[in-house]
Amino acid sequence: MDNELLRQLVIAALKEDIGDGDHSTLSCIPPGKQGKAELKIKQAGILAGVEVAQKIFEQVEPAAKFTAFKKDGNAMVAGEIAFEVSASIYTILTCERLVLNCMQRMSGIATLTLQYTEKLKGYKTKLLDTRKTTPNFRLLEKEAVKIGGGINHRFGLYDMIMLKDNHIDYAGGLTPAINKAFEYTQTHNPALKIEVETRSLADVETVCTIGKGKVFRIMLDNFTPAQITEALQIIQGGFETEASGGINLQTIESFAATGVDYVSVGGLIHQAQSVDLSLKAVIV
Repeated sequence: MDNELLRQLVIAALKEDIGDGDHSTLSCIPPGKQGKAELKIKQAGILAGVEVAQKIFEQVEPAAKFTAFKKDGNAMVAGEIAFEVSASIYTILTCERLVLNCMQRMSGIATLTLQYTEKLKGYKTKLLDTRKTTPNFRLLEKEAVKIGGGINHRFGLYDMIMLKDNHIDYAGGLTPAINKAFEYTQTHNPALKIEVETRSLADVETVCTIGKGKVFRIMLDNFTPAQITEALQIIQGGFETEASGGINLQTIESFAATGVDYVSVGGLIHQAQSVDLSLKAVIV
């Protein structure tokens, strides 16, 4: 995970939450008073965001003492304690909601991702996420996918060329879109890989004909498993392959059974439900 991006995320999130001051804390807690709190798990799932929580507390108060009892990726059940933090009470109360928001969301995504990856055991097919993320929270959502056993697709628009339906239609068709994209990479950045979305078996045949040496992956968008099997016979291993569109926990195995290299599931992130966690004061 990019620590600088996380640092910027924390700064922006705290600025949004604190505004001109954490008046709830300032009004009733003496400055400089030290405290301790623990993260209580209230729901079963896969834990995610422990390392993020530590970095948040330490960014706000470098001298904070953070003790983790569980790690990212661990299974968790209600009643367990994930970590303990000792710091200024101001720090604990100011960071509380940001830490919980991050960890609850990340744990929900990691929990759902693991359910998908469990369905893929025994198949060659790997699980990808998508760019269907929450604005300004993509860093942590994609980190949660990795914690749950999935693989990050591209992070943004800058690290891969992905020619989707609108790009292809605006460019005048598959052939000009692929040729223009390849020419662009040769001029601007030859390391940029090109993935192309196909919407029919005819599209697959076109990419196989004109895309050799240009395209590295063919996306089979909204293909049925039977259509994917036909497409793979056309592709003959000449390109990486990705199935996408409407894939869920009930159908993912039927797609994996075709032998496609990857399945991408936007629902890993936008359909995940946050896990119940709480940060509670420890009074000694």
